[in-house]
Amino acid sequence: MLQNKLLFNQSSVSLEIIGLPDLSNDENINHISIISQWKLSILDKPLIEGNLDHLVSIIKAFYSYSNSLLNNESSLYESKLIDIIPENFYTHSIFLKSSKPKVKPLNLKIGNSVLADIINCFDQLGASDKVKNIYSNEFSKNKNYLNLFDFKKILNSLIPPIVSLFSIILVSSAFIYVYDGKDNNDKRSFLNIKNKIISIKPINKLI
Repeated sequence: MLQNKLLFNQSSVSLEIIGLPDLSNDENINHISIISQWKLSILDKPLIEGNLDHLVSIIKAFYSYSNSLLNNESSLYESKLIDIIPENFYTHSIFLKSSKPKVKPLNLKIGNSVLADIINCFDQLGASDKVKNIYSNEFSKNKNYLNLFDFKKILNSLIPPIVSLFSIILVSSAFIYVYDGKDNNDKRSFLNIKNKIISIKPINKLI
């Protein structure tokens, strides 16, 4: 049987999941329950791949690290297969350790945008109904928590009140302009009447 492949993309990052469906549970032949391989591709970086244990470790590492960043906590993350260390506010060092002996760790440096893209790909994986047995309850909680800080959702929630505020300001400005114009017209009319009165020659009284 040919293995299924699912691809999750976000800007500079793509995550490919390769595996088989669980036919013993009458699963859809296009789904994946048995993951045999995965590949994480980052623009201008070496390809990252491994087995299911590696994938679970990496997902947990990135979610834990990102949660620490959001909570302004110590964001250093260390585990048997991956370390993530912040270099500054914009750069993060990733150390991927091989399970094979005498293989040096792969060191990657990524920025905030790439970190967000990786998290987004993991979120897509967790939300997919075509891949099973990946996310534990811990991953689901972390994913939902991170989604609260999704920039697009924040932006979408802010747009309606901003538009309403802008509309109120626009209407108020127009009302003030009309009122000022009416007031100025009234003042000009009053001055014209006053000038006309002053310009009338006094009438001599009859003796």
